[in-house]
Amino acid sequence: MQLLEATVTVEDLDAFVAQLGEIGDEHGVAIQALDARYIVDREHLQRAVELADRAFERGDNIAEDRAVEILLYVAGTRQISRALELGVEPSGCPAVIVAHDRATETRSADEPDGSRERERAALESVRSLAAIEPAATLGGYDERRVREWFDITDAELRTGANRAAVVRERVALLVVEK
Repeated sequence: MQLLEATVTVEDLDAFVAQLGEIGDEHGVAIQALDARYIVDREHLQRAVELADRAFERGDNIAEDRAVEILLYVAGTRQISRALELGVEPSGCPAVIVAHDRATETRSADEPDGSRERERAALESVRSLAAIEPAATLGGYDERRVREWFDITDAELRTGANRAAVVRERVALLVVEK
């Protein structure tokens, strides 16, 4: 999994999503653009990608497309229409763009397979799109949005759990809900 942090501003969201799909197909990777205000940390994304991969391995995937499956796990929901709310907004928003080639998870880090290079190349293509302005976005999540989206209660926070841990738990619970 490779990430690109950016501000994304698009006029035609459907056309932008189609461009991402084309770039993903060209490089053999899944690409997903997410509103960074809902992403608590890199581990949130990493866990979602791992669980999406596992769902495909077991034939338990909800979506037919790996990028959509990743989105479902990031959002912690089985409802694609609801999960799409975590995608980028046409008016512009801070974003994290994930490129993931399944082979990176099954090979050792020093075993050459081209997966990481395909992910990097895909993100370079994404970076060249007019809608993309590279910017640091990961770690700047919106606490109110995260609490509302993942239904984090005051009682949970009083136990000493931090938001990131609770979000990662919600992501993992999607497997149980199947």
